[in-house]
Amino acid sequence: MILHDVSSRDIQFKDKQYTRAKSIDTFAPCGPWITTKDEIGDPQNLKIITKVNGETRQNSSSINMVLSINRIISSLSMVMTIEAGDIISTGTPAGVAMSMKEPQYLKDGDIVEIAIEKLGMIRNRVVFQ
Repeated sequence: MILHDVSSRDIQFKDKQYTRAKSIDTFAPCGPWITTKDEIGDPQNLKIITKVNGETRQNSSSINMVLSINRIISSLSMVMTIEAGDIISTGTPAGVAMSMKEPQYLKDGDIVEIAIEKLGMIRNRVVFQ
């Protein structure tokens, strides 16, 4: 399934690590449904497109991941028990706001769309509280 990996960069920079910055309520919307491996074939070769307010920010493939899905699962299983229903977020392709020449962080009201081949598409509105 798709997981929108939202980060609060101000908290991340203050804390000097990611845990709290990625763990805020509403920060990992996912869906639109759970897809099993037999339904998608090779998970290391899926097109990924992310748009913010209709502007393409990411246009890549899971083939470009730094760590393969098998390696991620193997590494995690060495230090924790992985059970049915657990969610493992595998990372994201180039194009996150923080790495842009002029960062374009999400703003209140922005619409984020993430589509991954064979997994579907999710659309979320950013709401600052």
